[in-house]
Amino acid sequence: MKYLDEYRDPQVAQRLVAEIRCMASQPWVVMDVCGGQTHGLLRHGIEAELEGSVELIHGPGCPVCVTPVAAIDLAQRLATRPDLIVTSFGDMLRVPGSRASLLDVRACGGNVNPVYSPGDAVELARRRPDREVVFFAVGFETTAPATALAVLQADAWGLDNFSMIVAHVCVLPAMQTLMLAEDHRVQGFLAAGHVCTVTGTAEYEPFATRFGVPIAITGFEPLDLLRGIHEVVRQLESGESRVVNCYPRSVRREGNESARRLIEEVYEVTDRPWRGFGPLPGGGLRLRDRFRRFDAEARFASNGWDDVTSRADTTGRQDVIGESKRHKFGEEIAGLPLLDAGDCCSGAVLAGRIKPPECPAFASRCHPDSPLGAPMVSSEGACAAYYRHRAGTSA
Repeated sequence: MKYLDEYRDPQVAQRLVAEIRCMASQPWVVMDVCGGQTHGLLRHGIEAELEGSVELIHGPGCPVCVTPVAAIDLAQRLATRPDLIVTSFGDMLRVPGSRASLLDVRACGGNVNPVYSPGDAVELARRRPDREVVFFAVGFETTAPATALAVLQADAWGLDNFSMIVAHVCVLPAMQTLMLAEDHRVQGFLAAGHVCTVTGTAEYEPFATRFGVPIAITGFEPLDLLRGIHEVVRQLESGESRVVNCYPRSVRREGNESARRLIEEVYEVTDRPWRGFGPLPGGGLRLRDRFRRFDAEARFASNGWDDVTSRADTTGRQDVIGESKRHKFGEEIAGLPLLDAGDCCSGAVLAGRIKPPECPAFASRCHPDSPLGAPMVSSEGACAAYYRHRAGTSA
């Protein structure tokens, strides 16, 4: 298929593998920071082909996976309100919070609707003026332009029943946190091509200089990934630490200026907690003051959110759906024990300290049908990638 086959040529791939193996004078440790890259490296057998020459470890490349538990719990509690609909992408519905997932809440009668885009949530709010519609906005800088457009559309339509739980995160602060850790092993990075399509590559240049690490911007096809690894190993062998764009068909140094303007108009950088990392300085985005009325946290904290919290945590059955259907969130969800963090090593997986098969629960007590942690839920999660491509299953 044109535009795909040229990046999947097996002869070129084998040549690149041979060159990397010949060039590597020691096993170099290279981290990818994109879930799509993780899946590509495993699906195409690249990790196995380079064993002994390059150790590929996988960082926090899944925005769904690093969404903090508190944000998920907030969305769950809001879904118990009879006048409110919580919307988000499908992957987000299955990620566990402190006790359960949004999908569990929906099964108990909660008002949770999956949508294909933030624009769908705005349109739902326009069609349902009798309901508050909350969109759970997650993602790296890649999805932030779309949610910014949703806010601008809601503003233009004068909607007062639309808001968002903003859980957007920024990639570079997480990479910096990884490099500042005393026990880090990262010697080079494969940076996320889809993120750099929006942000550009210029902001990575001071990072590469400061930490003395080579960075290759790559796509997701096998030749994209191999060319990126080839470049990182070449720099490591020659003592260089530069940013090289190995994905020029999509990425420019200046990024997508229109998308960047959208983000800057609607959002500002803020400190943000990451699941598995804790608070990261500059780790996320929040709505600017002009658009703060669309901030669900601010809106419902001042309009009975404390009351919702207390009811969800302390009562049994709640009559929040209607006379014919009793909502069982309090009994069936809030009554569950807190998920034991000791059962799941997702924090260590997200930081690249271990690989998913090293977690004792991997592929036994934790699998896609019954995930303990977010990396097993998301289609971009490292645990899901290893389960699908390395656990000997057809999942």
